[in-house]
Amino acid sequence: MSMNKPARVWVSNEAPKAGDILRVRAQMEHVMETGLRNDPATGQPRPRHIVNHFEAKMAGKLIFVWDLGTSISQNPYVEFTFKARQSGDLTMLWKDDQGHTLTAIKTITVS
Repeated sequence: MSMNKPARVWVSNEAPKAGDILRVRAQMEHVMETGLRNDPATGQPRPRHIVNHFEAKMAGKLIFVWDLGTSISQNPYVEFTFKARQSGDLTMLWKDDQGHTLTAIKTITVS
């Protein structure tokens, strides 16, 4: 799985006033295979393949980190809030344990 489908991202307000609280919802597609199930066709364990890290940066400054585990279902969904302080790009990054990454960017313009 190459994580080549774009993430779905929603931001409550892409043009907030300084001090507003923004709510972000993001979801990406991923199988999230724990390595604990057997393939019914072969009887062999399916290899582990999970997203194990998510981070969000606003204008290059880290604002949120989530280290995922095997108990997260496929197509991981994350929701978080932060205070609008400056304009810039909200950059979200997902990493899986096979070295694949996915990035999503939303531009926030603070007035």
